[in-house]
Amino acid sequence: MTALSSFNQLPLQPALLDTLEQLGFTHMTDIQAQSLPLILEGHDVIAQAKTGSGKTAAFGLGVLQKIKTERLRPQAMVLCPTRELATQVAEELRRLARAIPNVKIMVITGGVPMQRQVDSLAHGVHIIVGTPGRILDHIDAQSMDFTAINTLVLDEADRMIDMGFYDDMAQIVAACPKHRQTLLYSATYPDTIGKDATLFVRDAVHVTVETQVSKAQIEQRFYNVPEAERFEAVESLLLHYAPSSALLFCNTKANCDSLTYHLRSLGFSALVLHGDLDQRDRDEVLIQFANHSSSILVATDVAARGLDIAELPAVINVELPHQPEVYTHRIGRTGRVDQKGLVLSLCDGSDSAFLKQLHVQSQVDTSWQILPSPASDAKPEKAPMQTIVIIGGKRDKMRPGDILGALTGDVGLTREQVGKINVGMVVTHVAIDRRVAQSALNRLRDAGIKGKNFKMHFVR
Repeated sequence: MTALSSFNQLPLQPALLDTLEQLGFTHMTDIQAQSLPLILEGHDVIAQAKTGSGKTAAFGLGVLQKIKTERLRPQAMVLCPTRELATQVAEELRRLARAIPNVKIMVITGGVPMQRQVDSLAHGVHIIVGTPGRILDHIDAQSMDFTAINTLVLDEADRMIDMGFYDDMAQIVAACPKHRQTLLYSATYPDTIGKDATLFVRDAVHVTVETQVSKAQIEQRFYNVPEAERFEAVESLLLHYAPSSALLFCNTKANCDSLTYHLRSLGFSALVLHGDLDQRDRDEVLIQFANHSSSILVATDVAARGLDIAELPAVINVELPHQPEVYTHRIGRTGRVDQKGLVLSLCDGSDSAFLKQLHVQSQVDTSWQILPSPASDAKPEKAPMQTIVIIGGKRDKMRPGDILGALTGDVGLTREQVGKINVGMVVTHVAIDRRVAQSALNRLRDAGIKGKNFKMHFVR
């Protein structure tokens, strides 16, 4: 039991406490209770906690507490391994900062023209959330001011090191003021963290939250299935358990592609995510999966790094990974906070050593179970939503409220028929109840948005 459990016990500014109360955040998670008081006291922190434990709010509140909005210069930077995670972190920071007037938070990642980011930086920003490669581009272009940065956050530092970003991270750290606070968050604590990343911090306090997966929260089952029969086994599991969404892991891009093709041919709403996708396709895949326009995402570990999807009921290991830490990271995407999760793993005799190691380390029952048979009338269900792409976005002064207003006003949809709205710089993605999506698209084309007509189509 930690000494502090409530956010109200911390010396946070009133605007942050008010926002936390409005969001329904009263009691801290373990990682927040153990690391946030240290952050507010000014310590460097190395914190280990699995995805979904509340780490973004932990470092986010610490960052926002110190921002001086009247000083329009970068005062904090969060480094993330992927563009997707950077976007998610920025969204969470904006949510926490909504009661603080004029806080400017900017995402600096690839996939966006450099000059547009240079222009935005010139107008002033308080917090930068970015990926190492693009931050380095701005260092080379001398377009980013590091002199006022007082907090540096390395989020998912283990992933950045695994992805080969250590030298980039070191160069970025060197560009920051020496007298700063550094916060390092990691889902795992491999040797690379202890040996390399600790060079970035000074007298850091180590915080470790139990990373063992709760057996009560996540149910784990293992099935003995030969490699040649894995795709049919996946079909049986999906039809038997019928999860509303599922993340499937394969160890190779080729197997991801083949399994996705197989599932789509059966009528499943399946998409693939791996390193061969360009950034635009990758973004659209993640948007469709997150907004329930696709029920199944088949991915490699590298592609799924930094992927943070709320409300993921099931993970299927079509092939087991080679390290227990990767297995833990995979299954940590389900059973988030207060939710239940299901992990189904296909394996055979060649995995016996791995399973034994997993059992010893995590006390998981790795005995093989009988593969369930689906009901004779079971069939794939289409994803509940469908995504409309609107050729217009922030550049056109478009906001989510404008689109929602058009859909619930002129088009005549109910609020429940409209899902997530993702407004990008030049395109916008809107999830619509599949049953009314076609008619909604036709009506929205005719009605327009804020008196203007935009080109639009379903995701191809």
